Amino acid sequence: MVARRKVAVVGVALSDCGRVDDATPYALHAQAARRALADAGLDRTLVDGFASAGLGTLAPVEVAAHLGLRPTWVDSTSVGGSTWEVMAAHAADAIAAGHARAVLLVYGSTARADVHAGRRTGTLSFGTRGPLQFEVPYGHTLIAKYAMAARRHMIEYGTTIEQLAEVAVQARANAALNPEAMFRTPVTVEEVLAGPVIADPFTKLHCCVRSDGGAAVLLVAQEYVRDCRTSPVWVLGTGESVSHASMSDWPDFTVSPAAVSGRLAFERAGVRPSEIDVAEIYDAFTYMTLVTLEDLGFCAKGEGGPFVEKGRLLARGGGLPVNTDGGGLSAQHPGMRGLFLLVEAVRQVRGECGERQVRRSDGSLPRLAVASGTGGWFCSSGTVVLGAG
Repeated sequence: MVARRKVAVVGVALSDCGRVDDATPYALHAQAARRALADAGLDRTLVDGFASAGLGTLAPVEVAAHLGLRPTWVDSTSVGGSTWEVMAAHAADAIAAGHARAVLLVYGSTARADVHAGRRTGTLSFGTRGPLQFEVPYGHTLIAKYAMAARRHMIEYGTTIEQLAEVAVQARANAALNPEAMFRTPVTVEEVLAGPVIADPFTKLHCCVRSDGGAAVLLVAQEYVRDCRTSPVWVLGTGESVSHASMSDWPDFTVSPAAVSGRLAFERAGVRPSEIDVAEIYDAFTYMTLVTLEDLGFCAKGEGGPFVEKGRLLARGGGLPVNTDGGGLSAQHPGMRGLFLLVEAVRQVRGECGERQVRRSDGSLPRLAVASGTGGWFCSSGTVVLGAG
């Protein structure tokens, strides 16, 4: 039996993000990919694996062709926001098994520019076929599904709207330290609560921003690490899980599939949640951050509200730095944002985050990070545990 190789992330990058009116999604893919390869110091000829989703009729064939790649290993798994953590898991397994030597994950979207130009409308529903046909006619939008889940948690555990608002406040505080963030002006709990209601109990600032942007992550086998210009960040463990297709199939609105993907990732990495130095969590809505913290084991079920109070999540001085770039609530959210979580986690472990850089209690850089993506309406989850070299 061939020994499984260790796998490292050696290149990460973002394309131009925020308000990008003069680029196509293909251009953002290409920009992020070039920057990630430059970050690693590797030539694209090494890349024999490619993963992408969300663009083109034959993703990732069309995007790979646009980038001039001819991969012999491909993945087009599409499970919403958790797509990229799931793809990273698949890529790591392929590299470890010897099926690929270097896999490039790339995403790009002009979601904001398209809406402003009238090329598309806001996403209220994912369609009306299959199980969704029983929900859509009653106005059960994507936002409404998350709002219902949040309300269930509030009823079940006494979570308050002020506690959920704290998540938005702390995300914005982290974004204030990130020059790449779309919104950097601090907000207060009172300002979050005073905003227009989008779907009860969510006001506008409980919901993610809409932006343009792209990201890329390059994973390689251990023997190529010595050729890179960056320090390796090792993939220690991964997990993936799917939960339900429609809300009526979801047994418990207060438990997300991260409860499964997180447990698997931590077990496979051989670490405990208490050992994690920084967490990057999908946050299309404030409730996602809160319930994922519970399900990953950072606090007990039902204790997410008290856990996020009083700056608990702030990058500097908080007990657990979360969404250190400002997350989807403030930094950028061009659609399936899971790849951005991996980029930020790697940058934190490598010590490249400037003012927002996380430090351990002894002043050293983070050694362990977790990125956990959520897709659909809590339908899927992927979790990746990363460690310093």
